[in-house]
Formats: sequence, structure tokens, C-alpha cells
Amino acid sequence: MQRALLVLALLAAAATPLRAAADAPDTRRVHRYLAVHLSPDAKHVAAVEGDAPIGGSLPDLRDLVIRSLASGAAVRVALPCGHVPQCWPGSVAWSDDGKMLFFALRIPGHHQYSLYSVAADGTELTQLLEFKGTLTGLKYHHGTLALLATENARKEVGATEAGAAIAGDLDAPPPEQRIATLAGHALRWASPPGLFVYEYDWLPDGSGFIGTASPGDGDSHWWTATLYAFGRDAAPARTLYAQSDPRQQIAKPTVSPDGRTVAFIGGIMSDFGSTGGDVYSVPLAGGTAVNLTPAMPASARALGWSCTGTLQAALLADDRQQLVDLGAGTAPRALSVLGSEADSLESDAAVRSDACPAELRAAHHESYAAPPEIEVGTPGHWRDLTHLNAGLTSLAEVRSLHWKSEGWNVQGWLLLPAGARGKVPLVTIIHGGPAAAAVPAFAGPGTQEEMLKRGWAVFRPNPRGSYGQGEAFTLANVRDLGHGDLRDILAGIDASEAGAPIDEARLGVTGGSYGGFMTMWAVTQTQRFKAGVAAAGVSNWQSYYGENGIDEWLLPYFGASVYLDPGVYARSSPIDFIRNVRTPTFAYVGERDIECPASQTVEFWHALRELGVPTSVMIYPGEGHGLREPAHTADAMQRTLAWFDRYLR
Repeated sequence: MQRALLVLALLAAAATPLRAAADAPDTRRVHRYLAVHLSPDAKHVAAVEGDAPIGGSLPDLRDLVIRSLASGAAVRVALPCGHVPQCWPGSVAWSDDGKMLFFALRIPGHHQYSLYSVAADGTELTQLLEFKGTLTGLKYHHGTLALLATENARKEVGATEAGAAIAGDLDAPPPEQRIATLAGHALRWASPPGLFVYEYDWLPDGSGFIGTASPGDGDSHWWTATLYAFGRDAAPARTLYAQSDPRQQIAKPTVSPDGRTVAFIGGIMSDFGSTGGDVYSVPLAGGTAVNLTPAMPASARALGWSCTGTLQAALLADDRQQLVDLGAGTAPRALSVLGSEADSLESDAAVRSDACPAELRAAHHESYAAPPEIEVGTPGHWRDLTHLNAGLTSLAEVRSLHWKSEGWNVQGWLLLPAGARGKVPLVTIIHGGPAAAAVPAFAGPGTQEEMLKRGWAVFRPNPRGSYGQGEAFTLANVRDLGHGDLRDILAGIDASEAGAPIDEARLGVTGGSYGGFMTMWAVTQTQRFKAGVAAAGVSNWQSYYGENGIDEWLLPYFGASVYLDPGVYARSSPIDFIRNVRTPTFAYVGERDIECPASQTVEFWHALRELGVPTSVMIYPGEGHGLREPAHTADAMQRTLAWFDRYLR
């Protein structure tokens, strides 16, 4: 349709209701919100959203929707490329007065984007720029739109995206993501060439920017990023902070409203975008960085400045999501808790004061029992703006478990099938990372819910190396990957069995990325599991070092390259213990995964097949790190369930 806007009959378009009978398939998709932004005048909320495919979490069809806070009325912006896959609105930014919304739009079938503006009521859609490359990170400030642009991009931004074909001159300079401003219908470069910029923020007076950046391949070098100050004319950058410890990565840089202080999160992080650590600040004029939260028993996930100029942080504190105030952000002080939630909050939006002086925010929230919705309000005082997932429920009885493991306090989530009788199988799902965490999230129709429907319990542990217990806990698996963290998980299974009717004879294990490695590792270390499913795993850290596209992340965790210390890599390689495996294991991966290359899955499958262990493998064409195509997510779900059906029943 080519109308300027479509009034959404969102509640009426709820698709097929949940099954009435226990054996009928789920067909209703969960409506998910990928980005939520409140206008500065507190009148509208813009969101990129869509229905997730069965078995997946990222919508294949995405809309840009603008909602009125006063009435709740919603309009969907009619995108020029239609309602088709990859016609995706991405980053959005409001004008200072809240009357115009700017957004980047991907061109289907290409790594090319356009910039558009649209009025708050959904009218006046205007193309501002066509660009041969990717556009993201839009930020509007005092009449100027800034963004991150990658000219002649060969893939989407981020190491989890499908990699470009490995061909040609591999020593050729890689495409660079740079800060730019929109000048008329063209871009003006602000950051200098030679640096790939990951995150940035405007200086309050509009004279320039601060940001994190590294030279070289952007997918691989985030782990060594430096904090810089940039002008607006592509002049050489000024260093504000450079890590002195390879076990510290830098994320979420933000400038105080008075322009004097730059705050950021520092800590060991295994993936760009999976943020956790302590909160630091450094003077913009130059000086020594200060840890504002030393020995904090929690992990900071996002930062923002309040309307009154105080620094606020979103924390994962054990099994709670907290919003805290850190005062001026220049020296350590006791945390002032503004709100503590059992639900998972969209951290960046929840801590961002979009509308001042009211401190109003908008974010999406969800839990294991409640599906995602957009809420508005202030910390601790929220109200739901949307109800698009009304009626969706989970079959799980949710328990937050705590146990001791070798002196560590460990937490995880046990999901029990409602009304279970007798002892039930337990499938342990290990999160990716390792620097990440299992947090309350509504799964909806898919693998987890189908497990619960079958009467199986699900265990989601947060072993050492995870976020939520402080930086020492997150660092506790360095040079010990797979060892102490597996002992934590096995102790958590013991804790599950002590408090619930779990059948020790029917244990399964699965996970993706780090969870895929841990699945491959677990079946070489113990015979407790009767079936395993490894998604995008690592079977051989020694060969992996030369095959992957992000090997800078290995140095913080292993302490040296594989060529200088091969022994520490071998000590954690499943392939070196492969003859111990008796557990039937299915493995799958994306063909163009650069984080955990398909060759690692093939190596594991090849070994099991030769050793006579029941195994199967699936490589999904065109996919990167994590499956995107609905047909692929549905296929992986069915294969996973069939594998566990065979060996756990």
C-alpha cells in the first residue's frame, strides 16, 4: 500500500489464538519490540516491532509504529519498500521538539540504506538520503542529525550477522564505520579515517563527539577499543581512555549534560552488545578514570543522565533488574536504588531520560510468564502502553534458584511444567557469552514452550563467567573455560533435583554459541546427560583461533594467542576429550557464521560419527551467528525437539 500511514488495528490483528487442546500446535506469534524511543515532548513513542517467527526471536517483517501517549492510538508508517522481509526500519531518532522522527531503512536484498523523516502523526514521509552502505546509531542534537555510516559495506554491521564470502585480497582494508552528520542530502564525515567507531555520543555544545573505536576489522577489534574525543571535521581523534588490561572492554560511553564528564561501562565482555561490568568516568578535559562502583555485586548494563544531571545505571543484580542513581558520576558513592524489577527491562531505554523535566521514559519489558509490552513512566512507576500480546501465556512454573559452588554464589532459573506428575526430564539450556546471563524472557511458541508442553522441566543457569554477581564472578572462568563453569551447572542441576521432581536418568543439555561449546564440552566431561543439542558451538579452540572472524576476544579469556600458549586452549577443547563421549548429540550452525564457524560443528560431528556415537548435523545456508530465516528457525526447533524426544522419553 502507498498511503502515507495506516491506522493499526493491532489488537484485532492478533492472528490465531493459543491452542485449546494440549496437543494442538501454537500458531500465534509473539509481538516483539526491537527499539523504543519516547519523543522529547513526551507526546509520542516510536517503536520498531514485529511478530517473531515460531522458534525464533527476531521478526522477519518489521514495522515502524508511532503511538500517542495521550490516547494510545497507533499509526504504522507505510514504508516505501513495502511490508516484505529486509524492508527493515532500524535506528530512529526524534527531533529536539518531538515533531519529526528520523529513521534508517534497509533496502531489501542489499547492504544499503536510506534515511527518512516522518511527522509525529505519520504524515510527510520524506527521503533524505540514499547511501551505498549501512546506517545506524541515529542521534539528533540541536538541529543536526548524526549517525554511524559504513560506506560500501559487504555485510550487515556486527559479528553476529552473516559474514561476507571469503574471497579476494584478505589483506585489503576493511570497510570502516564512521561518525557522520547529515548536511543537506549528503553525509559529512566527523570521525577520521582509519578508525571503526562502535558507539558514540554528542558533546552537549554540539562541537563534536566522544566514542569508542579501533583500527582494522570492526568485527574483530572491538575488544581493544579506545575511548576518543572527536571533532566534526574528521580531524585526528584525542584519546580519553585506553584499556591497560586486555580483560577490560569499554561500552556505553555517554557525556554529562554539563560537558565535563564521560561515563562508560568497563569489564570483561565476550560480545559487542552484551554489556556488563563496573561504571567508570573520566574528565572530558583529560585525566584519570575512576571506578564508580568498585566491588559492586552486580553488573551495569546501560547508562544515562537524568534530567537533573545525575548519572544513572541499569544493573543486573542477581535475579533483579535495578535502576540506580550514581550522583554526579565523578567519585564512588552509595548506590541509590530508584527501582527494582523482577521483569526484564530494555536497559538502554529504561535508563534514558528522553523527556525532561518529567524524567519520563518508555521501554519494553517481559518475564518468563508475561509477554513483552511497551511501558511508560518513571523508575518503579510504570504503566503499559501496549497490550498486543494479551492472552499469551506460558506453561511454566518459574523458580529462581540459588546455590553454592566452590565458594561462589550462583543463580539460575528453573521452569517446571504446570501440573507435572511424577518425575520429569530436565533440559539444561546454557546461555551464550560467556559474559551474558539468562534473564526473564517470554519464549512464546517455540522450543522451550514445547518442552514444557511435553512435561519436561527447563533449567537456565548463570554459572561463573555470567553477569549479575559482580566483576570478580564474571572473570572467574578466565583461563578455565568449561571447567569451573560446568561444575557450577552440575551443582545447579543437583539443586534443581533437591527441590523438584527431576528424573536424573533423563537429563538433556543444549545451548548456542558459548552454550553450544558448553554442550560439546559437557558431553566429553560427564555421562549424566542422555542427549545433547549444540548450536553454533566450538569443538577445538586451537583450530578455531585461525578460523573465526573475531579472535581478539580470545586474548582476554585465554591470556595469550594459541601460538604462544597452545596448552591452555587444548585444556578446554572438547575435541581433545572426544573419546569420552557417549551422549547422542545433534549439532547445527549457520553456513556464514564468523563467530563460531561451521567448520567447528563439522569437526565435532565428524569425530562422533567416526567413533560410533549417535549424531546428526545441519548447516543452514546463508545464516550467520543465530538463525534469522523463519523456515530455518522452525526446522531447527523441530529437529531439536525430535532429538530430545528420541533420547529422553
